[in-house]
Amino acid sequence: MVRPNHQQGDGAHARSEADRLRELIEPTVSAHRLYLEDVRVKPAAGTSAVEVIVDLPEEQTGAVTLDTISEVSSEVSAVLDQDPQVSARSYTLEVSSPGAARPLTEPRHWRRATGRMVTVTLEDQDPVTGRLLEVDDEGVTVRPEKAPKKGMKPKRGEPAHLEFERIRKGHVEIEFTHAGDDGDAPAGHFAPEEA
Repeated sequence: MVRPNHQQGDGAHARSEADRLRELIEPTVSAHRLYLEDVRVKPAAGTSAVEVIVDLPEEQTGAVTLDTISEVSSEVSAVLDQDPQVSARSYTLEVSSPGAARPLTEPRHWRRATGRMVTVTLEDQDPVTGRLLEVDDEGVTVRPEKAPKKGMKPKRGEPAHLEFERIRKGHVEIEFTHAGDDGDAPAGHFAPEEA
């Protein structure tokens, strides 16, 4: 089925509107000492969905709490209601945090994941799964771990430095062990994100 050409323009308009809204709501998000990760606008019939994704600053561990998400949502909604371009039409607002499933695509994402188990896909070798020990300007240091047999501790390799230019993608592995069990990271690093 052939779609009308205006759909491509709709996507560009949504990106432009998302950039405008980002500037509008960034001060509200910053006032809560949060980082504005992304703003997305998804046009729909007669309405728009505005998605706002917030995160803790990269030097903090843990997750954005549901109470904080609720407060930010309320305040962002008030800001949007005062904007003539948004308030003139129907919209839905969703404020959330990236969660543990977020791909690790920027150095700040990797820094936020320090201490957690990650899988790193490289362009020139097999994927590496292990504990993320450190992040610097050039890349990440991971201590590889092989999956253990039931009841056994994981088999650890030597820490390896993986340059950002070789990394194709990365993601956090969800762990259900008690925080700090292996002594590599402080308590609180392994809990799944709250929101």
